[in-house]
Amino acid sequence: MPASWPHLFPLRTAPDRFVQNPLIQRLLRNSGYILSANTASAALSFVQTLMAARLLGVAGYGTLGIITVFASNINRLTSFRMGELVIRYVGKYSTEGDPRRAMAVFKAAGLTEMLSSVLAYALVVLLSPWAARTLAKDPSVAGMFSLYGLVLLANLMAESSTALLQYLNRFRLIAAFTVGQSLLTLLLIAGAFSAHGGLQAIVLAYLIGKAAWAVAITLAAFVEARRHWEGRWWITPLATLRGDARELAKFALSTNASATINLVTRDSDILWLSWLSTPIEVGYYKAARTFINVIFVPIDPLISTTYRELAREAAARQWANVRHLLRTGSLIASTWAVPACLGLTVLGSWFLSWYGPEFGAAYPAMVLLLAGVLVANVFYWSRILLHALGHATYPMRTYLIVGLLQILGILLLVPRLGAPGMAMMWSAYSVVSALILVRKGLQEVRHGAAPEAAPAT
Repeated sequence: MPASWPHLFPLRTAPDRFVQNPLIQRLLRNSGYILSANTASAALSFVQTLMAARLLGVAGYGTLGIITVFASNINRLTSFRMGELVIRYVGKYSTEGDPRRAMAVFKAAGLTEMLSSVLAYALVVLLSPWAARTLAKDPSVAGMFSLYGLVLLANLMAESSTALLQYLNRFRLIAAFTVGQSLLTLLLIAGAFSAHGGLQAIVLAYLIGKAAWAVAITLAAFVEARRHWEGRWWITPLATLRGDARELAKFALSTNASATINLVTRDSDILWLSWLSTPIEVGYYKAARTFINVIFVPIDPLISTTYRELAREAAARQWANVRHLLRTGSLIASTWAVPACLGLTVLGSWFLSWYGPEFGAAYPAMVLLLAGVLVANVFYWSRILLHALGHATYPMRTYLIVGLLQILGILLLVPRLGAPGMAMMWSAYSVVSALILVRKGLQEVRHGAAPEAAPAT
């Protein structure tokens, strides 16, 4: 942090917190770019889902959700969350004045992501008949799983590329690509809706839109990397990282393990529900999740921008700044999440009727999801704080223990309750794991700040 900045911590008033603090100004500016894009994208996506749901009906809409979630979860299963590794270690080596190692990290992350994407697509093709028979309850849609899986090949380096653009402060560019993808997908789905197309037309629309975004984001990252490092970063030898290989591998494996546990538990809710229930229940649950996901729209940008700032401030041991980021982030999240959750509780049935009268049965699942959504939004930084502090294994252990309990609850409740049972267990997992991580993260921040006699500037 530049020495010319005034002593801003701790801040006493709300205007100071939001106006005078350069750290928060940067956080809000970058979040604003992504928020604007996500808001526009959410509006476009909402129209997409309305047309898809009305065109396909409850069961068909549920099948669409199974197809898209299956491919994305297989991809996350093989992924090592290269985005977090890129932000942390490109930032670390750049701060240390070692651009060669920073370039090598991006190259290694990209190559690893390429291999995992190819593996993911192979698994999707291999498991498509099983997924169609067991999850979608319709063997005839096996080809749809393989078709949509092609998006994984387009995403060869999308995660690493997005992370590099975030580190290089190109949030406006990311925002433009996000809106462009949603607009393209909407146009394609509108065409399918006008032509009275079926499931294949909708799957193709989502595939083309997501593939276009992935290719654009990857090409942009290549251009920005060459501009930033003023050279051919791709020829940097991976041997440059030989002394850091163990640390990098441990970080990648830990974040992958955490993601895998979340994948099997919280983020595979639609797949668990499809296995233990019917596509109709999946359709209800997916409709409820669509409205719930709207609450995350303003919060998602804070995750990536806050992680970038937390990693920088923690590396510089600016603990007062870290605490300030956490307090301000939760305050920002609360001002949106609390009224949004109350609004959906009151007006949820009316919103669901937009999909069609048969979707009103999704309201109980929506209300049960709101408890987990509120806690997850207010403490959106619970996991990324520990990653920024170098404790990537703690979230993994927490997710494992809480996840095993959640799976037990899913097996007991979902066959009897359907979508509401899945919503209940999703919220329980979100609340318990978030609170455990918050407690641990704050303990680590206090421990790091304890020996310091002078406040950060």
